[in-house]
Amino acid sequence: MQLKSENTIDSTGTNNTTMENRITDLEIRLTHQEAALEEMNDVLLAQHTLIGKLQGDITRLQQQMQDNSAGSIVELANEPPPPHY
Repeated sequence: MQLKSENTIDSTGTNNTTMENRITDLEIRLTHQEAALEEMNDVLLAQHTLIGKLQGDITRLQQQMQDNSAGSIVELANEPPPPHY
């Protein structure tokens, strides 16, 4: 497709230069929107990955807390007195 450089009017009375400028502007806007969408998609993917890691960390910490609390409960009567008594 060749672009005409002269300012011509087609059979519908539309100015071709104006139409070409509008199409060019729309193509530029589309390109910027596609770039923004791709950047947002990258951020979303990174956040999804981070959330998955953090959920795993929370699960591991909860398990550690349960393991530590279950093992640290000792009846005081069965515990030997401290050495200074």
